[in-house]
Amino acid sequence: MTRSSRILAGLIALNVICIAPAAAERLVTSLSAHQVMISSNFTGTELVLFGSVERDAATVPRRGGYDIVVTVIGPREGMVTRLKSRFFGIWTNTESYTFDRAPAYLAVLSNRPLDAIASADTQRRLEIGLQNFPLSEAKGPQPPEAFKEALIRLRKQRGFYREENSAVTFLTPNLFRASIAIPAESELGNYEVDVKLFADGTNIARTSSALEIVKVGIEQFVASAARDHALLYGLAVVLMAMSTGWLASIVFRRD
Repeated sequence: MTRSSRILAGLIALNVICIAPAAAERLVTSLSAHQVMISSNFTGTELVLFGSVERDAATVPRRGGYDIVVTVIGPREGMVTRLKSRFFGIWTNTESYTFDRAPAYLAVLSNRPLDAIASADTQRRLEIGLQNFPLSEAKGPQPPEAFKEALIRLRKQRGFYREENSAVTFLTPNLFRASIAIPAESELGNYEVDVKLFADGTNIARTSSALEIVKVGIEQFVASAARDHALLYGLAVVLMAMSTGWLASIVFRRD
């Protein structure tokens, strides 16, 4: 075989390898609901994420099984954490730090402890876990650890941040479910649900979906009126307050 023939054969083989489908797993997930409607009697709810790991015919089953990490990220907003110190016997705010892109809601759910799923370097690189998730712009100065820990602690106390290593349950070796708790005071807006599949400490697949939290009923009407018709809304509130005061003066008037 001549040199040109060998080169041609090599190119053909390389082309066949490139167009051949890769043997790998993929994730398929579905939420029990993609929209949470908040009314005056809303006390919180729980969504269920169902998922499955699908393999093609060429993929060999993993001996060590699979691991799942689900990260639910709420709307970003600015948050301020203040440090109190004792000054002349009085506790007062002495230092503060502003987190410019902290999520209003952040839940990290997995089927076992994160350290058993991936190495510390992998967790930092993939931003897995409350401690590794960026709360400020990556290009800016990183927040002091004390302020970051304080923010996470305070948000966890209110149920807005959570990290649970038993919230994902495998129903079969390839089928799993996860419970996502939505607190009563959750912020309105779009939430991202990021799902990562691990095997032998390596992230081998990833998928994401979204859910939305909206107001309904009279709350939505009032919020929309205040946002879209601010002047008329303000006048209506003033007239209502004046009418209430006038009516109260008549009812409780002393003759």
